[in-house]
Amino acid sequence: MKNRNPLDIFKEEAPQVQKAYAGVLNSLAALESLNKKTKQLIYIGMKVVADDKNAVYYHIPMAKAVGASRDEIKETIVLSLTVTGLKSISTFLWRALEIYDNA
Repeated sequence: MKNRNPLDIFKEEAPQVQKAYAGVLNSLAALESLNKKTKQLIYIGMKVVADDKNAVYYHIPMAKAVGASRDEIKETIVLSLTVTGLKSISTFLWRALEIYDNA
């Protein structure tokens, strides 16, 4: 189970709750004021600050797919410095850029 998508496990183990959660995600995705790239970068930044490695690493290729550049990913993570100090830089920056380069 270690390499499986946590959302797939969520769907299998708690399908009714996952369905409701997916509805919330779909509603958020349908909001139109921000473009998809901006939403992905914000999401990555929030998840870096929340120290949610799985979410950050799953969203890097998604951000790239909607046009985020390597520099935009890097800047999004570096901006966390003001909230988390060097912890986010040392935890996320190298791995996020590696994932971006290989996506």
